[in-house]
Amino acid sequence: MTLITTPGAPLFVGVFLFVIIIYTLATALSSPLRRLPGPWYTHFTHLMLKFHIVTGNRIHYVHSLHQKYGSVVRLSPHEVSVSDVEAVSAVHKIGAGFLKSAWYDGITPGREPGIFAMRDPHQHSARRRLFARAFSNGSLLTNWEPEIRQKTTLAVERIKQDALGAGADVFKWWTLMATDVIAHLSFGESFHMLEQGKQTRYIDSIQLAMINSGIRTELSWIYPFLQFIPSQSLKTLLNADNVVYDHGTVAVRNMQSAGDGLSRANLFSQMMAEADGQEKTTLTASSVQAEAGNLIIAGSDTTAVTLTYLVWAVLKQPQLQAQLEEEVCLLSDELTFDELKNAPILNSIIEETLRLYGAAPGALPRVVPDKGATLAGHYLPAGTVVSTQAYTVHRDKSIWSDALRFDGYRFMDKSKLTAAQKAALSPFGSGSRICIGMHLAYMELRLGAALFFRECRGSKLGVEMTDEMMAMENHFLIAPKAHKCMVKL
Repeated sequence: MTLITTPGAPLFVGVFLFVIIIYTLATALSSPLRRLPGPWYTHFTHLMLKFHIVTGNRIHYVHSLHQKYGSVVRLSPHEVSVSDVEAVSAVHKIGAGFLKSAWYDGITPGREPGIFAMRDPHQHSARRRLFARAFSNGSLLTNWEPEIRQKTTLAVERIKQDALGAGADVFKWWTLMATDVIAHLSFGESFHMLEQGKQTRYIDSIQLAMINSGIRTELSWIYPFLQFIPSQSLKTLLNADNVVYDHGTVAVRNMQSAGDGLSRANLFSQMMAEADGQEKTTLTASSVQAEAGNLIIAGSDTTAVTLTYLVWAVLKQPQLQAQLEEEVCLLSDELTFDELKNAPILNSIIEETLRLYGAAPGALPRVVPDKGATLAGHYLPAGTVVSTQAYTVHRDKSIWSDALRFDGYRFMDKSKLTAAQKAALSPFGSGSRICIGMHLAYMELRLGAALFFRECRGSKLGVEMTDEMMAMENHFLIAPKAHKCMVKL
C-alpha cells in the first residue's frame, strides 16, 4: 500500500499556524485593554475564565484576581471586572447606557426573552411596569399573605418534625417551601411539594433547563453537536426548555379563568386586571408561558439558599442565636409582617446574610456604551463587556470592618452605615434591573427565620456538618457544596 502525501502540506500547516500566532499577538498588543491589570493569559484567551465558570468557581476566581490586581481587572480579551463602588454604581445607574450583554441571549434562544433576560431597555421597562404592581409589598400582603404564611408554617413544621428525629435538612425544606410559594403565585396552584416532601418532575425539568442554559451560554461551541449524541439522558436535558415552556400553559389557563376567584388566579391575572389597554397587549400567552418558568427559577433557590446560610451562620454563634430566639418569642403569636419588619436583630441578621451569602453574588455583564467609559481611572472602549460581582464588593475591607466575619449586629442601626456601605450593599442588584421579587423575598426570609427560631428553639447544627460542606458553589446562583444543611433538636 502506497501512502500518498502532499509535499507542501507541512509547510502549509506551518504557515497557517504562524499566521494565527502573529494575528493573536498583534491583536493582543494593539488592544485598547492591553494596559489593564490582570494575568498575562487574559490578553489571549477566555479559556481560564470558562474553566472556573463550568467548575462552579467563578466568583472565587474573579475575587482572587481583584485581591491581587485591584478594583479593575481583565478577565479575557473582551471582558473586564470592576469592584470599585463608584464604578459599580456608574455601570448600573439608571440611564447610564450600560445594557445587558449578549450573554443573556443564550438563556432563552429562539423565544421572546423574559424580564430577566431582556436587553432592550424599552421592552424591559414596559414589562417591569406590569410586574412592579403585582410584586409590590402592599399587593403581596393583600393578595397572597395567606398562601405565603401557610407554606412557610408548614415548612417549619416539617423541619421541626425531622429535627426531633434523625435530623432535618433545612436546605431541602426551604427549597420546597420557596418553590411552592412562587409556583402558587405564578401558576395559580400549588405544587404541593411540602406535603409530598419531594420535588415534582416539573422542578426536575427546571433544574435540567438551568444546566442546559449553562452549557448553551458558556460552551456555545459544543452545544450544536450534542443533539447528535445517541443518549436518552442527553435528549431529556436538551428538551428541558420545551417542557418548562409547555407547562406554562397552566399559568395561561388560570390567568384566563381568573374570574372564578383569586384561588384560581395568579400574578399574571393581577397584572392584566391592573394594566391599561396598551400594556395588556405586551403580555401575550407566550409571554406568560415563558415568565412563569422564569419566576420559578428566580424565586425558589434564591430564597432557599439565603435562609439556609442564615440558619447555618446563626447556629454557629450560640449567643446570637439565643438573642434572636428571645426576640422572636416576644413577638405576637401571629408574627405579623409589620412587627417582623421592625424586629431589629432579625432584620440585621437577614441583611448580614444577604451581604455574605446572597444567592446571586456573581457577574452581571454589561456592555460599555458607544462613547466608551472611564471606570476607576481606566478607560474602556465601546463594546467592552464589563462585569460586577457583589461577592467582592460585599467583602471589600476598605468598606466593611472585619469584612469576612458574619456579624449579626452589623445592621442594627442603619443610620450608622457609611455612604460607601449603603452604595455597596446590593444583594438584589441595583438600578432599573434590581430584583423585581425583592419584597416577596423579604417576606419569606423574615417569616421563615422568625418561625424557625421560635418553633425550633435550641436547634444545633448536625454533628456531621463542616464548613467545607457549606462552601459556596457558583453556577450563576450559589449553593452549599454538600447541597444540604442538617440541624438537630
